[in-house]
Amino acid sequence: MKVLGAIHDPTFTGRTYNQLDQYFLKYIKDERDLPFVYLTIRISLTLIPLAILLFMPFVTGWVWWAVAAVHFYISNFVFKGPFGLMLHCTSHRPFFKPEYSWLNNYLPWVLAPFFGHTPETYYSHHIGMHHPENNLEDDDSSTMAFQRDSFRSFLSYFGQFFVLGVHNLLGYLRRKNRTKLASRAMTGEITFGIICAILCFINWPATVLVFLLPLVIYRLIAMMGNWTQHAFVDIDDPGNAYKNSITCINVKYNKKCWNDGYHISHHVRPGMHWTEHPTFFQKTIDKYAQNQAIIFDGLDFLQIFFLLMRKRYDVLARHMVNVNGSFADEAEAIAVLRHRTQRIPVEVPLEVAMP
Repeated sequence: MKVLGAIHDPTFTGRTYNQLDQYFLKYIKDERDLPFVYLTIRISLTLIPLAILLFMPFVTGWVWWAVAAVHFYISNFVFKGPFGLMLHCTSHRPFFKPEYSWLNNYLPWVLAPFFGHTPETYYSHHIGMHHPENNLEDDDSSTMAFQRDSFRSFLSYFGQFFVLGVHNLLGYLRRKNRTKLASRAMTGEITFGIICAILCFINWPATVLVFLLPLVIYRLIAMMGNWTQHAFVDIDDPGNAYKNSITCINVKYNKKCWNDGYHISHHVRPGMHWTEHPTFFQKTIDKYAQNQAIIFDGLDFLQIFFLLMRKRYDVLARHMVNVNGSFADEAEAIAVLRHRTQRIPVEVPLEVAMP
């Protein structure tokens, strides 16, 4: 196991802004989100033009496949993670000032579909269901009813989500009288479907590559992430964020994806700015120790997922941070990990929805 050392994840440090920075700062609510502006511009100037090229009738043969390969690489290996977590951050904290609020539609309605997000469904699920329910029974993306170190169990989880996810999300929002969110999600889903159907008549290979394949990839990756974030749940206290989620520190993923590894503190304070998590983590570290919170140093969610599927609890335990001696030794840490991945009986059948 590891002792808690220095934290190398990103925090905000003030700097001198150039003229272009100052121009953009007039529009956004928080100067700490300036990197989002430049990420949005980079995506808009690369991914969208490449996607348009794939629909052009004069782009054929090996040229089409070359553009497709570049598009696929940029979409999935350069921008998918940073964009997805930028969308996450701006769902919790509006990106633009109230007088420019219409610009907040650009990410979910213009850019998101290129990454497999149907407009509004992410916000409706994440803000309207996942955080209010906190991975408990009424959260249709809850992991509790599944054996969380079983790949077969994960396939069941993903399959239910992929087939019934949006249907269950809409049902949940209506049951909870969150009809505006339900309408937004349904409008986004239907609009995406209609546009893809039309584009298939124009150029079906490009439609598959630009919109439909990213949808499958995103929903798989999203479910792997949610599964891992809530893989270790204490059956005796499943609603405790310190005992139903995890934290990953000192990983490249946090630098690339806006400190997304700090999932415990995100559930404790969902509206906290992404740059504040490392400091908040250090200030509240005793709370982590009191709850035997699961903290990994040097592992990201994807690495944890595959180690979990292989039941490599020994490797997981070696990367765990033993805060204030909350675990007697590595053997106790492994026992806690195994205990918290056990299937938890729930009172109502779980229907899995979008994370």
